[in-house]
Amino acid sequence: MSSMRNAVQRRNHKERAQPEERKKWGLLEKRKDYKLRAHDHKAKLARLKILKEKAIERNPDEFSFGMMSSTVDKSGRKVADRGNKSLDMDVVKLLKTQDAGYIRTMLQMVRKEREDLERRLVLEDKEVRVLRDGDDRRKGRHTVYVGRKEEQEEFDDDAWFGKGGELPRRVGSAEEDENEETPKEQKKLSKKQQEAQEVAHKDHQTFTSKRERAQQRAALHLEALRNRERALMAAEEELEVQRAKMNHTVGGVNKNGVKFKIRERKR
Repeated sequence: MSSMRNAVQRRNHKERAQPEERKKWGLLEKRKDYKLRAHDHKAKLARLKILKEKAIERNPDEFSFGMMSSTVDKSGRKVADRGNKSLDMDVVKLLKTQDAGYIRTMLQMVRKEREDLERRLVLEDKEVRVLRDGDDRRKGRHTVYVGRKEEQEEFDDDAWFGKGGELPRRVGSAEEDENEETPKEQKKLSKKQQEAQEVAHKDHQTFTSKRERAQQRAALHLEALRNRERALMAAEEELEVQRAKMNHTVGGVNKNGVKFKIRERKR
């Protein structure tokens, strides 16, 4: 009877597939997959539990043979060997000399750039002061380019710019508002003249704001150059001290914090 039951074709039972809306998540996890994942998760938790117990029960004073060869610094921190080979003293001196030459070159470049920027700012300040002393209403700087040096020497400011009578009045202060033209004098100006006056006033304000922003940027750049120059000077001094210590020409402090000085022969 059992042999006949086994001989009859039976229905193949298929496992449920992943639903259509969850196709993007891959195959549906079966029981055998869940058992493997659960076993791996429990094994990891068990190992973590053992490691935590070892960390809790660890004795910081426990002896280890690594303590015989390890060293610590003044702060009590362990100094480990990173496998770097120490260089010869002659090689280190050569490297220090090259570093000093590089720092000296960069310092000269930064110093020259700083001096040029300071000179340019001083010249611009002098030009602006001359314009203010000549006419309070004329602020800013106007550059005129000529073809030859003779034309530059023969250049006449009044002939080129005029006496300043055609320039518009500057608006903003209370004293100038009191000295403004009367309504009758304003009515004498035509519409085109008033529009030209407004355009000139706007151009003057735009020029003034651009000049102020440029001066602020130049001041920030100058401060950055001064900071970099001070940093390079400090680096050069420190490097010179290190080179002098290596040549045993000056004293210092050793690795144990003890001050020493070079003994000189009595004369």
